[in-house]
Amino acid sequence: MIDFVHPALLFILGALPIPFLKGSIRKAYLMLIPALAILAVLTVQPGSYGAAEFIGQEILIAKVDRLSIVFATVFTIMALIGMVYALHLTGAGEHVAAFVYVGSALGVVFAGDYLTLFLFWEGMAFASAYLVFAQRGKQAIRAGFRYLMVHITGGVALLGGVILHGLATGSLLFGPIEGGMGVAAYLILAGFMLNAAVPPLNAWLTDAYPEATVTGAVFMSAFTTKTAVYVLARAFPGTELLVWLGTAMALYGVIYAVLENDCRRLLAYHIVSQVGYMVAGVGIGTEMAVNGASSHAFAHILYKALLFMGAGAVIHVTGRRKLTELGGLYRTMPLTVALYMVGAFAISAFPFFSGFVTKSMVVAAAGQDHRALVVLALTMASSGTFLHTGLKLPYYMFFGMDRKLEAREPPRNMLVAMGMAAVLCIAIGVFPQPLYALLPHPVDFEPYTGVHITESLGILMFTALGFVLFLRALDPENTISIDTDWFYRKGARHFMWLAEKPLARYEKAVSDVSETAVLPFLHGTARAGLRIDLNGVDAVVNGVARSILRGGGALRKLQTGVVTHYALAMIVGVIAAIAVFAVVWR
Repeated sequence: MIDFVHPALLFILGALPIPFLKGSIRKAYLMLIPALAILAVLTVQPGSYGAAEFIGQEILIAKVDRLSIVFATVFTIMALIGMVYALHLTGAGEHVAAFVYVGSALGVVFAGDYLTLFLFWEGMAFASAYLVFAQRGKQAIRAGFRYLMVHITGGVALLGGVILHGLATGSLLFGPIEGGMGVAAYLILAGFMLNAAVPPLNAWLTDAYPEATVTGAVFMSAFTTKTAVYVLARAFPGTELLVWLGTAMALYGVIYAVLENDCRRLLAYHIVSQVGYMVAGVGIGTEMAVNGASSHAFAHILYKALLFMGAGAVIHVTGRRKLTELGGLYRTMPLTVALYMVGAFAISAFPFFSGFVTKSMVVAAAGQDHRALVVLALTMASSGTFLHTGLKLPYYMFFGMDRKLEAREPPRNMLVAMGMAAVLCIAIGVFPQPLYALLPHPVDFEPYTGVHITESLGILMFTALGFVLFLRALDPENTISIDTDWFYRKGARHFMWLAEKPLARYEKAVSDVSETAVLPFLHGTARAGLRIDLNGVDAVVNGVARSILRGGGALRKLQTGVVTHYALAMIVGVIAAIAVFAVVWR
């Protein structure tokens, strides 16, 4: 009897037959694998699986507990929704990449050691990069390469930290970092924070996600940053640095969203902002804070995917993604508008939507921990989220000035996927207890209190009033905002200039000197050495050899074989010896 079926293997091995399946059979298969993965996660029992030894270290392929089950549950649900959204694709490439991407994310969630985690971590990077390259445009290819290079750099930092951690502790098992923050811990933390898009390590997200394919961006919005939240919660709960970095993230994403004209780039900045709540919750580290971070990750995956699906539907039917080029679509895309607004209300933490019962748990945890400044900052960020995602983006994308665009509702499978996510956003908001029951710690939090509902509605309505009063000031402009990716974009350009100009010229100068002066000198020296060897050393050696041969020949002649000759030679030798002795004695 099999005790544990690893969901990661269902997706990674399940990706192999996809290119060979066609039509309805492929579509059924694409929904079957996620459904089996959901079943595998719901029936798994906590414990350790796949223990082995490698290079003298204990390896644990899977460690199942309540924290990993929460993330695995929403990952498999999102995989099913994402596959439904992508059913209309005829090519197999994106489906295969998405399967490997989801499988790698699940591998990270269940990893019981750092080596297993690292292998799946890098699998996520390469699989998700394909979803950017698959767009095939010039901008997408450039963004894909930048995305890949940034994540490879983060992977190197993570691997360096893992090696140092293993040398220091003698173990590669994945768990809370104990004993203070050394070099190893900071390298591991940096690798995790890069995937979490913690500023200033965030620009890869807002650079790559808008350039991905319509379906690829939906998957990317769900997995990379949330696996990072998971590993932070596993390894660094209660790390004070994360409280302030997460709080800064929440505000950073909202502020940059003000400047955005690209609808998916605006949504990408709100990923940064919302993940900030989760990072701050992990940093606070109390049971309520970790519950809040986990539940908000669960809710965020669903409503952010819904928002990206809505924006993707608009791009799919119009071919446009800038707010200055959109407007008036509510007439031809009413279902898309309605479903998008469910996600907008959820991310804005409206009562009876999922964000209301998860985001507020993080804020409440900060209040219980007596962090008034954090509470204030997170509340301000929530108001900014509603301003841009709930009001500005849908107004200019669906309403606003009618651009007379020819549009229609997207393919049915897209609408079905959006409907699935919307139902879950509402269901979690109305009935939060099933989600609370999944969380890693017992939940003692009641979101629906009179004070909480009144405060939330007051903030949201005040934000809506501000939007109406300052609508003109919020008009999008066809500009490009500069983020921290400017440094490696410019840095890479300067590096290439350095490689192509000064370094190349230096190499040419050295090569010219070598060819015109050094190499002729070396060749002449070699020829002189050859002459000395042939005419000097070889002549002496050959002369000595010939002398020895002649001496040997003479000695052979003295060997006559006659006894009297040998006796005469001995007498002559004795007389010579006596003469020499007499001379020396005198």
